[in-house]
Amino acid sequence: MNTQNRNRLEGLSEKIFLDRYAWKNADPRQAKIGDTVLVLTKDDPKFPTKEVGEIIVKEGNIVTVKTRGGETVNTDVEQLTLNIEKTPEEMWDRLAKAMASVEATPELQEEWESKFRFILDDWKLVPGGRIAAGAGASEELTLFNCYVIPSPKDSRGGIMETLSEMTEIMARGGGVGINLSSLRPRRAVVKGVNGSSSGAVSWGGLFSYTTGLIEQGGSRRGALMLMINDWHPDVLDFITVKQTMGQVTNANLSVCISNAFMQAVKQDLNWELVFPDTTDTRYNEDWDGNLDTWKAGGGKVIHYRTVKAREIWQIIMESAWKSAEPGVVFMEYYNQMSNSWYFNPIICTNPCGEQGLPGWGVCNLSALNLSKFYDESSGDVAWDELAQATRYSVRFLDNVINKTPYHFIENEQNQKNERRVGLGTMGLAELMIKLKIRYGSAESLEFLDRLYGFIARESYLASADIAEEKGSFPAFDANKYLQSGFMKEMVKEFPEVGEAVRTKGIRNVTIITQAPTGSTGTMVGTSTGIEPYFAFKYYRQSRLGFDEQFVPIAQDWINEHPGQELPDYFVTAMDLSAEDHIRVQAAIQRWVDSSISKTANCPADFTVEDTKRLYELAFDLGCKGVTIYRDGSRDVQVLQTEKKEDRQDEQGGNGEPNLSLSQSEGMGLNADQQMSSELGQDRADEPQAVAEELEQMIAQRAAEQTSKSADNLLKLEGREIEGLLKQGLATKNSASLTDNKVVDKQYKSRPQILRGATYKMNTPFGMAYITINDLDGIPAEIFLNVGKAGSDVFAMAEALGRVCSLFLRYGDHGHKVELLIKHLKGIGGSGAIGFGANRVESIADAVAKALETHVQQETQQTESKVLADPGALVEELFNEYEKKTGAVAHTSSFSEGSRDLCPSCGSASLINMEGCRTCSNCGYSRCS
Repeated sequence: MNTQNRNRLEGLSEKIFLDRYAWKNADPRQAKIGDTVLVLTKDDPKFPTKEVGEIIVKEGNIVTVKTRGGETVNTDVEQLTLNIEKTPEEMWDRLAKAMASVEATPELQEEWESKFRFILDDWKLVPGGRIAAGAGASEELTLFNCYVIPSPKDSRGGIMETLSEMTEIMARGGGVGINLSSLRPRRAVVKGVNGSSSGAVSWGGLFSYTTGLIEQGGSRRGALMLMINDWHPDVLDFITVKQTMGQVTNANLSVCISNAFMQAVKQDLNWELVFPDTTDTRYNEDWDGNLDTWKAGGGKVIHYRTVKAREIWQIIMESAWKSAEPGVVFMEYYNQMSNSWYFNPIICTNPCGEQGLPGWGVCNLSALNLSKFYDESSGDVAWDELAQATRYSVRFLDNVINKTPYHFIENEQNQKNERRVGLGTMGLAELMIKLKIRYGSAESLEFLDRLYGFIARESYLASADIAEEKGSFPAFDANKYLQSGFMKEMVKEFPEVGEAVRTKGIRNVTIITQAPTGSTGTMVGTSTGIEPYFAFKYYRQSRLGFDEQFVPIAQDWINEHPGQELPDYFVTAMDLSAEDHIRVQAAIQRWVDSSISKTANCPADFTVEDTKRLYELAFDLGCKGVTIYRDGSRDVQVLQTEKKEDRQDEQGGNGEPNLSLSQSEGMGLNADQQMSSELGQDRADEPQAVAEELEQMIAQRAAEQTSKSADNLLKLEGREIEGLLKQGLATKNSASLTDNKVVDKQYKSRPQILRGATYKMNTPFGMAYITINDLDGIPAEIFLNVGKAGSDVFAMAEALGRVCSLFLRYGDHGHKVELLIKHLKGIGGSGAIGFGANRVESIADAVAKALETHVQQETQQTESKVLADPGALVEELFNEYEKKTGAVAHTSSFSEGSRDLCPSCGSASLINMEGCRTCSNCGYSRCS
């Protein structure tokens, strides 16, 4: 078989290659007959479908494309992705040449171009996505996958500066991590404006929202990680933000946990929530989010609250159990192990969690494809070939540091001072199947220790050799470097590495990172990252469409052994216990100087207590972080074992798959969003049927609510329920709090005349007129008028009004209105209108706000006042940011005007922009 045929990509692999990594022609009008192209066959903004095909007819800007499946598509050239590169070989030639170009002499350039081309061939080394897409193809796209920005300065200007930096990085393809701990807590005094702060979590919402606006080179959304430290007074709001506040929908979340906190959890000790005294004269200049440094310098600290560490830990566990977020990073332990401990502390990770970085830190990634290093003749790992590929790969990644463009001088200064790289692996599960070793078994843990110890040894020896030739990273101090937790372990196991570092130096502060490699692993047809296979036959929903996938190694075995079941060493993610996942992660973490993107998959019946034991096991075994996924805990998932394409086509949804691979594959939904999605995700019924189902769901939620004790409500639901408890509403009837059912099922008939009020509210779907009528002084009827008669919006609004009315007139009225507000408030749709108390997320959210106004609850009015000021401030600061940077305003984010449904993508995103009705979601314009 020739090389060209051996490396030919088919199906989804070819689509991923052409869409994300092949060098593109920016002008699709240059397409000609015979060109291989990607053609958009389903223009859905969330789940578009693209197919690979060949142009067979072109007349002007109209082309006919014959797809790989034999279908013909007539379309405009603007719907094509036109590539300069059509094959992996062309990409490998480009990458090898680009990475070798930074060598000092023509002779070295020629030598290393050949060596790099060798390890790229047959996917032995799979470069990270940013390298594959940008190296040698663009002088603008960053080749770094991972960025961390310094924690924002605690001022309006500082926050806007961070927002600007984040936007610039994301627009060029980088994922960003931000630690919010430098921002003062909610309701802290802001003397300059004679007001109070909206808090760190609120500003995290601004970063999250902006992330959702950014398209990275037309191939993916921006990626964001938000973190907060365990001592911050807003930590509880941060943990539950996706469940109760609906602010942060475009970011992954993790809590930075200290050793002291974990000790307090184990011993059931109190935990102090504190923040620096903002009146301290050094605050504006010196405060950067590092509390230990602040205290060491004599900075004053204010105590905000004392809580039990176990209470915080319990809330983290419950939230992770519900929606796989927040994750946990054991940050103090991370820094103890970090090779940069003595000059550059780690403050946050990248969006997938595998790369901890200091402020202004960056890292570039690539992965060794372990499935290519199996020696069939010996039935063992091809150790010599793996050693050679590892050494060449370290130089490849080191050269990226000199090749990539830098858009911030601080990134360049930091990276060239420490030269941080991240060599990882993919194909581990495939290699272990070839070796007949069951992933997660005791045998596998011994094998993993040997395998990853070998890779770490070869990587460090390679970096030392490069340092001897080119020099160590400038911040290198041999004595301090060898005192890191990681290097102590390395030198104990491999003394030759310690000797090499002392005599030759070291080129890179860290070398190894285990990234998820979801797209690149799928492209090359092997298992992703260090994960086991998700399944041996599954369906994958992505921006390229809905694709059936088969794992070749399993299919080959089945073909060779007809009628037999796969051996036990063919193991999938859900075959393993959660503890198996964590033990594998810990075994590999021993030899990873950065961190790991790894998900511990758990069954649907996994309990909160199980979750707690798992996280504590991870800490005890030396993992740097934990992310779990409980089967069924999220609505939107990337991979599934059951095909639900038909229902997806009916609704434009993605069905309801039953497993996610990693935290980066999807965002958690808050409880209200889950309720909305449970109702509509897999339904294409008439509004009346939907109304009946919603009625049942609301009643069920009400029953669940009243079955909890007042103390549990306070702990689980936070400040919203706290307000109700203070009024006595939640403790008014002690019997109802312990009963498992709604006591009064009697329906209250509507009299001939009811009086109430109509509220005019702007929503993402246009102006809504919400009429609320009272029965015996309590809201009992709601009418909604929004959208054009005959439209889906109008029908669903009418259904919502009917269901709310039915719910309000059934049973005891002790908690009805409060429960309805709670479950409708914060439900998010495709956009939002307004700020603070006036911000409306959806029609359901508008109903909740109208009810709040109608019943005039004093505590909720107070909360609205608190929230109003931050909203106005966000708008003011965003305008300030625009003036400072010259950026174009995203009018859709702040406009109070109504929106229409886009005829192209169906979202409520059609707005007036530059004199034309334009869709801010898919780009449709009525003027074009």
